[in-house]
Amino acid sequence: MTGPIDPAAVARAKNSSDTGTHRIVGKKQRRRVAKWPIACLVLVALAVLGWLGWGWANGIVNNRAEAQASACTGGDTAIAVVVAPDAERPAKAAADRWNQASTVVHGHCVRVDVRAASSERTLNALAGRGSLDEIGGLPAAWMPDSSSWVTQLKTAKPGMISSPPEPIAVGKPADYPYVGIGGKIDDVQQRAAQSFREFLKQPTQQTDFADAGLSKR
Repeated sequence: MTGPIDPAAVARAKNSSDTGTHRIVGKKQRRRVAKWPIACLVLVALAVLGWLGWGWANGIVNNRAEAQASACTGGDTAIAVVVAPDAERPAKAAADRWNQASTVVHGHCVRVDVRAASSERTLNALAGRGSLDEIGGLPAAWMPDSSSWVTQLKTAKPGMISSPPEPIAVGKPADYPYVGIGGKIDDVQQRAAQSFREFLKQPTQQTDFADAGLSKR
């Protein structure tokens, strides 16, 4: 048989339940993790990754430089290329790209020096009718504005031609042939002159010739 309800006991039970609820909520609030430590960890991780990435990229650049340096087992070699004045600008732009790339030919780091001189003056110097000093010394290659100049050199002094002429650009009525020069030009310089000729035929260099008013072949 149930006795009468004690109001005081009911109040105590309610207070006990409320207190327990507050305790549970309090415990849940204390377990929340602050956001700023996570943000700090993310920043630290990004900084570490950036440092590692920079070190990796820097290592690649250094390795490439070391590889290029080790490839020049034969040392440095310089060649001169005399061109017609109209072709000076695109030819020099090509030489700048070639030199900046530290191009290696048969174990030699080759530097190309482009000089501009009239075709008539160059012909006279190469044929012995003038001084080579007038064109800066004996070049490894010559690019006049017409094949007729090469024909005249072949007639006057055939030993001065080491490779057949190949047109690099066309501009009416010129054809700008590129020809290797013999004489006191050693084998490495001749090979370098031929490699530079092929370099001039590439699209980037051909665009420069077209911009100079010398249409692409």
